[in-house]
Amino acid sequence: MKKITKNDITALVLAGGRSSRMQGQDKGLMVFNGKPLITYALNVTKNTAQHLLISANRNIESYQQFGEVITDDLPDFQGPLAGIAKALHTSKTPYLLILPCDMPLIDEVIITRLIGSMNQNSADICVAHDGVFMHSTVALIKRNLHNNLLDFLASGRRKLGRWIEQNDFIKVDFSDCSEVLANFNSPEDLLR
Repeated sequence: MKKITKNDITALVLAGGRSSRMQGQDKGLMVFNGKPLITYALNVTKNTAQHLLISANRNIESYQQFGEVITDDLPDFQGPLAGIAKALHTSKTPYLLILPCDMPLIDEVIITRLIGSMNQNSADICVAHDGVFMHSTVALIKRNLHNNLLDFLASGRRKLGRWIEQNDFIKVDFSDCSEVLANFNSPEDLLR
């Protein structure tokens, strides 16, 4: 089996949501420790992905300063799967690394472990698991799942976790460093 390298991976940072728990503020552009939240995910992908995409549906010009922005083809903020579908269509690499914009503690250990699991298994998706919960927005997926995902969306389903579970997937254990999977969902999270 061929070892996955940086040239095989496109990274997608998900920043396209409504941020309803952030009182409508664009989560990826909110500042934590002096930097916009999105920069944390972008920084950990620099050494592990050939290409970078940002899934955003508003504040496009602001996000363009960080990288190439893609927008959903589906209307009405249909969730992260819409952004993932667009990235799978846009990407030219065999793998898509998915990270959310709201996990500022994330580090390269996460990416290295996901890639290692994909290298060692024949699964189509490797997804982070903290020992209790699956973190569906932290995953490495094969690009050839594009049509599979389009069929799922065409059926009216929108849950990322459900789509992952209907495929050949592996939960990658991060229980030893679960704190890096903490996501920021409210303005109070930025202050803690």
